This record gives sequence, C-alpha cells and structure tokens, in this order.
Amino acid sequence: MAAKRKSGGRSKKESPDGVGLLAMELQEIHSAENQLSRVLPRLSKVVESNTLRQMLEQRLAQGEKILEDVDSALEELDMSPGRKKNVAAEGLVSDMREHIQEIEAGPALDAVVIGGIQKTEHYCIAAWGTAKALAEATGQTTVVRAMERALKEGKQVDEELTQLAEKEVNPAVVALGAEDQEEGETTSGGSGKSGRSEQRSRASH
Repeated sequence: MAAKRKSGGRSKKESPDGVGLLAMELQEIHSAENQLSRVLPRLSKVVESNTLRQMLEQRLAQGEKILEDVDSALEELDMSPGRKKNVAAEGLVSDMREHIQEIEAGPALDAVVIGGIQKTEHYCIAAWGTAKALAEATGQTTVVRAMERALKEGKQVDEELTQLAEKEVNPAVVALGAEDQEEGETTSGGSGKSGRSEQRSRASH
C-alpha cells in the first residue's frame, strides 16, 4: 500500500475574490507597461521609418496614461503595483532587444520591430480585456472606462502597424532582397562569362 504524501511542507494556496483577481491583473498590466516604456525609446532610435518612429512615440504616451490609470485604480483598491515582474511581457520585450542587436538598421529591422510591438500589443489587449471584464463584474466603473480606452487605442495601434507593414515596410524588405539577388547574379554571371572566354581562348591555340 503506497504511503500518503505529507502536505505539511507545502505552502497554502490562495483563492482571491473578484477584486483580488482584478488587482492581480492590474499589477500585471503595470509591470508590462513599465517594461515596454523602457524599450520603446530605444526602438525609436534604431528604426528607419519616420512613420514607425512616430507610432512608437505615440504608444509610449499611451502607455504613460495607462500607468496613471492603473496606479489610480490600485490606490482605490488599497493595493500597490507590487514588485513582481510580468514574465510574459519580459519575454516579448527581451525578444525585441535581441533583434535590434542582431539585425542591421533598415527595412528588415523595421519589419521585425513592427512584429514585436504587435505581439506585445496583442498580449496587452488580452490583459486589458480581462481587467475590463473583472472590473465590470466587481462594479469598478473607473477601471472599466480606463480599460475600454486602452482597448480602443491598442486596437487602433495594431491596425495602423499592420497597414504600415503592408504598404511601406514589407515591400521595402522584398525590394531590398531582389536587389541583393540581382547583384549576386550579376557577379556570378560575370565570372561565368570570363571563364567561358578563357576556355575558348585556350581551345583556339
């Protein structure tokens, strides 16, 4: 007969109520926006597209407003932002940092930055939506309005980034790749012609 495992060494799990879950979600959002606010200025410096740079600066301003709203909401709930880092946002931000170290400035880097920001924005949209739903369930109308504004602006940012990628950045990446291929073919073709000329010259002697 198998011996029963002792549970005395295990820490007791918590079961937060709706307000507690809302506070946890707001703390996660606070950490995510803080991390994003630190990487956005760096991204603005390395991108080539002026339109993309303006959009990154706009997202930074929106993030500052979100942080203000979250701080106010947590204060009303008698909670603090806490020190726990949002690991999901940390992974997304770290990924963007690695890319800007590995990829040369130009259309390709702009495309990667757009993708990285959109991935992060999609996560934020999910988090804002969750916080909004919890705020509605617990009667926190101020938080509901703040999250509705964040959702509206976030979806607009995502849509504008998609349009920028499709109309400007991605075509530039494709064009650049085509130019590189043409240069390679020209170099290769030149060597081939030179080699054939030498062969014909040797055959005639």
